[in-house]
Amino acid sequence: MNTSIERNPVVLIHGIWDTSTIFHKMSAYLTQRGWSVHSLDLTPNDGSLELDLLAKQLAEYIRESFEPEQPIDLVGYSMGGIVSRYYVQRLGGIDRVQRFITLSSPHRGTLTAYSLPLPGYLDMRPDSRLLRDLNQDVTVLKRINFTSMWTPFDVMIVPANSSQMPVGREIKLNVLLHRQMVTDDRSLNALAKELESPILPKNWV
Repeated sequence: MNTSIERNPVVLIHGIWDTSTIFHKMSAYLTQRGWSVHSLDLTPNDGSLELDLLAKQLAEYIRESFEPEQPIDLVGYSMGGIVSRYYVQRLGGIDRVQRFITLSSPHRGTLTAYSLPLPGYLDMRPDSRLLRDLNQDVTVLKRINFTSMWTPFDVMIVPANSSQMPVGREIKLNVLLHRQMVTDDRSLNALAKELESPILPKNWV
């Protein structure tokens, strides 16, 4: 373990139908290694609210939990990665998030989002209004340490390579199940390494 790095607080953002309890193992793993780990429950968590409104809950949580000058690292799982992206790209998070890591997030949409006609599901469909908006200036993520982690075996994110991004680092893990991306030892080890990565000079694009 690299003990020389300065550890920012880490905020974990869950996916649809989940709560912060999904991060029980991940939170314990990171805490044991010296990070201060935080998470919140997005409500409602069933896709009945637009993702930009969930992102405002995240923004409020960060404002209330940390001093304005405190940089943070952000980890978003599945839908939580898109909620986090909206916070970073549209709600000022780009100015305080230093490391941003998504785990199996549908950056280019997922066909499983056609299963229900709810606002949150609509936002995660391929070529949705929200995803088009975020992807039009995705290069802004070059200003921070951004990493997308995903598994080619994902059957919740369809196609699985929707988690790929044209910017940042990409880590492909042979994890069998979508939900195991937050519990598998390979994911946890890779996440810790990304959270230990040196902060790159901001590239003001």
